[in-house]
Amino acid sequence: MYCPCRDVPGSQACSADRIRSILNTDPESAIAVYGDSRALMPGLELTSSQLGNDSKQRDMTLTGYVITLMHLERKLSREAGLMRALASGIDSVKGQIKLADETDPAIIAALAGVYTDTISTLQPRIMVKGDESVLRNSDSKNMIRALLLAAMRAAVLWRQSGGNRLRLIFQRKQILDSCVELLGEARRAV
Repeated sequence: MYCPCRDVPGSQACSADRIRSILNTDPESAIAVYGDSRALMPGLELTSSQLGNDSKQRDMTLTGYVITLMHLERKLSREAGLMRALASGIDSVKGQIKLADETDPAIIAALAGVYTDTISTLQPRIMVKGDESVLRNSDSKNMIRALLLAAMRAAVLWRQSGGNRLRLIFQRKQILDSCVELLGEARRAV
């Protein structure tokens, strides 16, 4: 799974922001899901490069993950039982946060379990590509699944904000302009 922060100092903070987004189930705004606009910077930069005109900047593997996540989000939204199980699992993990930090391996494992029990049951399954030795490591598997859960949170937020696949295709320029504007605001806030 691609993390926009994987090569950036402080990438643990990036992962923590994504994990926190899963647990923020009653935000005041879309930005509040992630804490503040600065936490959006890695994603805005990545989205800008994916939607920009320079095809050399695009990561087609990442595009495949996004398309699959958007498809799975639509399926998930039609499965009331899975939605209830997902909410219940997240609430259970939120209760554990009182005992540990959100990046604690036990919390990450619990979120990975929520992903496995809910979203992972839908087809098609997301097949993560990468170094086999890393993908076999149980801590890595848990983090990947927790980050996939965070990605699903972002897909749900996108849909709740009026986004869909056709909008992504036909309004790419407007979305790119919005990303650039938000990125500028986030940089000024730093």
